[in-house]
Amino acid sequence: MDIKGFVRQVALEAKAGARELGRATSNVKNAALLAMAKGLREAAAALLSANEADVKAAIAKGLSPAMIDRLTLNPKRIEEMAAGLEEVVALPDPVGEITGMVQRPNGMMVGRMRVPIGVIAIIYESRPNVTADATALCLKAGNAVVLRGGSEAINSNRAIVEVLRVAIAKAGLHKGAVTFIDTPDREAVKEMLQLEGIIDLVIPRGGEGLIRAVVENSRIPVLKHYKGVCHVFVDREADLQMAQDVVVNAKCQRPGTCNSMETLLVDEPVAGEFLPLVSAALQAAGVQLKGCAKSRAIVPSMGEAMEADYYVEHLDLRMNVKVVDGMEGAMDHIAQYGSLHTESIITKDYGRAMRFMREVDAASVMVNASTRLSDGHQYGLGAEIGIATDKLHARGPMGLEELTCRKFVVLGTGQLRQ
Repeated sequence: MDIKGFVRQVALEAKAGARELGRATSNVKNAALLAMAKGLREAAAALLSANEADVKAAIAKGLSPAMIDRLTLNPKRIEEMAAGLEEVVALPDPVGEITGMVQRPNGMMVGRMRVPIGVIAIIYESRPNVTADATALCLKAGNAVVLRGGSEAINSNRAIVEVLRVAIAKAGLHKGAVTFIDTPDREAVKEMLQLEGIIDLVIPRGGEGLIRAVVENSRIPVLKHYKGVCHVFVDREADLQMAQDVVVNAKCQRPGTCNSMETLLVDEPVAGEFLPLVSAALQAAGVQLKGCAKSRAIVPSMGEAMEADYYVEHLDLRMNVKVVDGMEGAMDHIAQYGSLHTESIITKDYGRAMRFMREVDAASVMVNASTRLSDGHQYGLGAEIGIATDKLHARGPMGLEELTCRKFVVLGTGQLRQ
């Protein structure tokens, strides 16, 4: 069978699985998730063996140590995958929830019901744990999933998917609830992205290059965020000690994530006092600073920030600093250079905080809090499949509710259109 036929066959199997999964009760879905967790623990030795082959191949190809670390499985990471499945079991099932039921003048009741999206394709790189994590969330929300991991993890992903499919069958569900494009051929992704009417949604998880390639080639709706260029604005009414603590956390707690701060904006009236303090703390943590002319006049040890730097998602202990002319200057900068991900203001002024929240365009807008808190677990979603910066359907961290859509439901007693 050629690539086109193979991919279509896998997607059609997922569509059949989605129809059955959409009818499944919470108890059946939870039983499948528990069986998956048990299966992963029991298959640990086989999973480690498959992963070893991937790691050896990655080393031979000269992949970076960071990439190899993301690729590597060990007993702790397998246990974390299993525990993650069990955590999803504990989350409330959104499917079937009816909200907003109102009675119309003719007596009929109109509301909305949460239902599965259908078939969701996940395209991701490196991390084999995404195979289990994405499956758990999609399944609990009643969706079949088509998985397409990176070629560097093909043996690991193939082994994990086999465990998951066996568990699904044991729970009495259609195996098509979890399918896997188990070929490294890049044409498979292009063919998958053409299957409008079979696959309902594509979620790419990876670098900006991967996401842009998916968007450019897909006939199917794509939930995406290209990058996280996040800002913290220290307002003239800020508690400066709080501001320093937030800034250091936002940059240093885990700099390689999409919700870490990339640019610090400081209101001019407090820049002279605040910048020497925060710069010393950041530099002590190993952060390389690039600043505007006003910033460098206050802290000469900073490098020079160029125009292009403000668009960069560093994902490292590097960041930009800019002194701005009040809140207007901060919001103008964010509007030009931000990525619609997460923005934060540090201020004691309630009115300024509320204005910042209303007017700044981002999936998450924070007051007196670190951008690193922009996360499904931190928001109480229990788990997330990614962060969306689009403005339609879902925005921000995506949990179970965001993996459903809503349809109108009408309860009548024989009403007719007059």
